[in-house]
Amino acid sequence: MKPRPAWYETWRRFARSKSALFGVIVIALLLFTAIFAEQLAPYGYSKSNLGNVEKPPSAQHLLGTDRIGRDMLSRMIFGARSVVFVIVVVASISLTLGLVMGALAGYFGGWVDTLISRLIDFLFAFPDLLFIFFIAATIKPRIVAGLRTLALENNMQWLTDFVNSGYANYLVVMIALSVLGWAGLARLVRGQILALREKEFVIGAQAVGVPNWRIITRYLLPNSLSPILVSISMGLGGIALSEGILAYLGIGLQPPTPSWGTILAENAGFYWRRWPEMLWMVFLPFVIMAAVVFAFNFVGDGLNEALNPELQ
Repeated sequence: MKPRPAWYETWRRFARSKSALFGVIVIALLLFTAIFAEQLAPYGYSKSNLGNVEKPPSAQHLLGTDRIGRDMLSRMIFGARSVVFVIVVVASISLTLGLVMGALAGYFGGWVDTLISRLIDFLFAFPDLLFIFFIAATIKPRIVAGLRTLALENNMQWLTDFVNSGYANYLVVMIALSVLGWAGLARLVRGQILALREKEFVIGAQAVGVPNWRIITRYLLPNSLSPILVSISMGLGGIALSEGILAYLGIGLQPPTPSWGTILAENAGFYWRRWPEMLWMVFLPFVIMAAVVFAFNFVGDGLNEALNPELQ
């Protein structure tokens, strides 16, 4: 009988976890909603109707309207695009920095390891939110103003639209969050590389003159992939949560650009006047944010069960 491929066995172990499959479905729905937001939303996210304010769910507005008459369903759908945007940007930067820094520290050791390890210790000791507040209050306005000036002087309409959409100032905050977020992954990668660099296959590759970068990318990182994938999956949930917290605090995406955290902040201030009939306007974005965060954690747990040889 022909043996089954390794990926099939991994998927079979992963699929044993019903919570992991639930997480995959939620993440797939999130991506689908973000990609096709304009086709799925019945109204524009900024379109308001002051004659139809704070209305409960109806046939015309399936999730009701907010305090200035905007359709809640449309804003929730476009909010999924904001979450995916943040996850892609932060994960890309953090993953690149974490893999490179961790691999360099673990493989070369010596002063390289000492320098990167001390930088990681510094980042762990620095309060994340305090750093982001500092960036938002000082550097972000200057960068956004510079981008707007550049777009006007060079007649770059796409850059003007990007700045006016609100994503430019959010991008600055997300880069700051990424700079702080790579340290945990780098420490994990460093530990994996340290455990593998004295193995026979690495020593053999060094003996025949294989370049260091090729040893790292072809031999060391692939053999460290299992814990790295688990860490990345669980980290994505933290990024989604950070997006909601920053938007709720007012230093993320700015209105009218929708974000689940912004929607929660806008609705939380006035629903108390009409409690409990308007409780759903706060409850709904909170539940959706929690579902996305739990989905990534469930997938991480499923990957851990499927890839960790000690659990087989």
